[in-house]
Amino acid sequence: MEMMKIKKEETLQLFDRTTVSLKNFIVFFLWLITGPECTTGSASRELTVQTGGSVIIPCYYDRKYTEHKKYWCFHAKAAYNYCSILAYANETKGKVSVIDHPDQSFFTVTMRNLQHEDTGSYWCVEEIAGIFKVDETEQLHLTVQSAPDVSVKSSSVSGHEGDNVSVQCFYSSGYKNKPKHWCRYKDKGCYTEKRTDTSQNSSVQISDDGRSFTVLMTGLRLSDSGWYFCSVGDLQAPVQLTVTAVVTTEEFDKNGTNNPSSSEEQQNKHYLEVWIPIVLLFLLCLLLVTVVSAVKLRKKNNRNDTRGVTEVTRDGDGDAGNGVCSSSAVAENDVTYSSVTVRPKSKTKAFSPVSVEDEVTYSSVHKQVHVPEKI
Repeated sequence: MEMMKIKKEETLQLFDRTTVSLKNFIVFFLWLITGPECTTGSASRELTVQTGGSVIIPCYYDRKYTEHKKYWCFHAKAAYNYCSILAYANETKGKVSVIDHPDQSFFTVTMRNLQHEDTGSYWCVEEIAGIFKVDETEQLHLTVQSAPDVSVKSSSVSGHEGDNVSVQCFYSSGYKNKPKHWCRYKDKGCYTEKRTDTSQNSSVQISDDGRSFTVLMTGLRLSDSGWYFCSVGDLQAPVQLTVTAVVTTEEFDKNGTNNPSSSEEQQNKHYLEVWIPIVLLFLLCLLLVTVVSAVKLRKKNNRNDTRGVTEVTRDGDGDAGNGVCSSSAVAENDVTYSSVTVRPKSKTKAFSPVSVEDEVTYSSVHKQVHVPEKI
């Protein structure tokens, strides 16, 4: 199916080219009969491009041709009747791309990697239906040179509304004394060093240093957007100017996608979603460690309260040898615990070598001694 679709498109394009060639032949035949006044266009533009470079060329047309087919045509010897269609609007063929901008009534032609054999005449064409009807054309001549006579530093510049923008146009020494202009394609209006301001556009200033001239546009307006060209003598170099509006805070707030506060809120929300679980987990672990530590400490204190400590401190000056406790080891708050067990005399007990006492009393003494701090 894809192959059939491609073949169908190629057949239609071949038919279109055949129709155009037939129309061109009829136009040429009419030219032979009626004379040169039947011409379809004139070479109003002369462009120079560096070898291996690229160029973007705007082609303006009347709004009534918005729905008509557009194409880019070439012939090295400037014979439109025999020109070859390089590409139709909104398609790319080889190193040529054509894009239509119907809302602005122009289409652009982009040519890349230009070589010497690309030098010749080209036509911007709006196709008119009917074999005996002449197409709308605009002719221009393109010269590919190793060192172009006229060129620009940048073919596309941009700026905000109210700002300034500058364009530098270079020219060869042979064009030093040629008049310099800064022109707009749309209205064909041109500025020179003597005419530097208009009431409808931003202020324009042109300064020439003998090798290049610089165009300074101040106080840009949105209406200044469009295609311009540096003009030196008969040569031109196209430049596209884009002016963008200054976005205020209120306009940002109206658009959620460009709202700084909305973006900040989303970022804060993301941080909260990530960090809140981490903080809660940390607090839970801290609480658990605190509870475990408190339980262990309480158990340790309970063991210390029930444990009796018996210490006897004896005097080391000689009383210890006599078995006498030192008075310093006994405090007023010392407590002595005693338990006594009495066993009665046994009548049936055999003779005991212990005849002094018939009854035996057992006693255990647990004494808690307060030991004063050493001085």
